[in-house]
Amino acid sequence: MKALKYIFFLLLIAIIGLAIYIAVQPNSFEVTRTKTINAPASVVYNNVIDYKNWESWSSWAEADPEMKMILPEKTSGVGGSYSWEDKDGVGTLKTIRATPNTSIKQQMQFADFPPSDVTWTFTPNTDGTTETSWTISGKDLPFDFKFFSVLMGGMEKQIGPHYERSLEKLDSILVASMKKYSITINGETEHGGGFYIYNTVSCKIPDMPKHIQQMMPKLGDYAMKNNIQMAGAPFNYYHKWDIANNTVMFSCCIPTTSKIISNEADILTGQLQPFKAIKTTLQGNYVNLREAWETTMTYIEKNGLVVDENGPSLESYINDPMQTPNPANWLTEIYVAIK
Repeated sequence: MKALKYIFFLLLIAIIGLAIYIAVQPNSFEVTRTKTINAPASVVYNNVIDYKNWESWSSWAEADPEMKMILPEKTSGVGGSYSWEDKDGVGTLKTIRATPNTSIKQQMQFADFPPSDVTWTFTPNTDGTTETSWTISGKDLPFDFKFFSVLMGGMEKQIGPHYERSLEKLDSILVASMKKYSITINGETEHGGGFYIYNTVSCKIPDMPKHIQQMMPKLGDYAMKNNIQMAGAPFNYYHKWDIANNTVMFSCCIPTTSKIISNEADILTGQLQPFKAIKTTLQGNYVNLREAWETTMTYIEKNGLVVDENGPSLESYINDPMQTPNPANWLTEIYVAIK
């Protein structure tokens, strides 16, 4: 009997000690993880702001296939939300504030515990990657929340590894999504031709991108400063492509609604006459253009068509990479003149 009283007394002391230990735990918590995501800030933001994307990179969903994710009608932007249910209870996450491509503020409610604040920040790096920080914090924590936290080993141990794994998955998913591309042969078409302003260069084929990055902006600035109305998407006009010597001669061009008399020596005016062409559309990164051209030439050969050697070969850039940061959404149209 004395032994039972002694054991009961020890248990009581242990319970009181545990209660005191839990009671003196901090009344707030904060867990943060940061990762460099190999994608532009707008691409990362556009994925995170829509809860429809979360299941694909959520570490919790990966660890618990039985977890149910419930998506309401509105999942994106301020007011968007989603809910989940697992063995520990039911939770909800809602977006309450967002600054496009910069930050997202969310509120998480799990079971009967007090709500927690969730914050995302997206800081672009000069190399096109994004420093992505994900933080959860809470304050005025009640005893039962601190008790739950202690049992689970603390919020840092409970949440930190999940944040790390989720950010890793987000990175890999975005990198893979930006590599997607498609090549479509649209077939025979009639290109309408028209006036254009242009500048020309001959260079080694690998040096083309750096020349385009210098030449196209100069044309654009000239058009804006002189109130020149553009008549379509900018394009490259390929005059000579010499694989044997690894050289190319091409012009960067901007179509205009009328003939322009240039007052700068290196900006000239040209005119395309309407011509019959095979049209191909590439959706995806420009690194796939070589394959798009090869696909076009193969199509021409297989269908018994003949390239007009004196006709134009054009590469038209339908959207602006500055406004369409995800390379998977870039559109390029190729026109090869045929007889």
